Amino acid sequence: MTVEFTLDRVEFVALNGGPQFKFTEAISFSVNCETQDEIDYFWEKLSADGGSTGRCGWLKDKFGLSWQVNPVFLGDMLADPDAGKANRVMKAMMEMDKIDIAALEKAAQRMTVEG
Repeated sequence: MTVEFTLDRVEFVALNGGPQFKFTEAISFSVNCETQDEIDYFWEKLSADGGSTGRCGWLKDKFGLSWQVNPVFLGDMLADPDAGKANRVMKAMMEMDKIDIAALEKAAQRMTVEG
């Protein structure tokens, strides 16, 4: 009823609780990527063979498990002390399915004309 495995030196235990327990977004994995090539690779591999893609870097694999594929620096961009920059990055990300690093960087650099 259980399986133990290690991913990137982190130990996990998975439990088969029976058919009454389904996958939900409450259980998900995050893949932190350094480059757009890595994002593209994991996005394609994880959503292949019956998986589905969603917004903001989220997808489900062919088993229905949720994953978020995002750049390692996304958290820093969203927590930038410049609230305008952080808000622009968040707005850009909310309009994406697969994360586009160049588009996030462009949103972070864009200056508002207002004010």
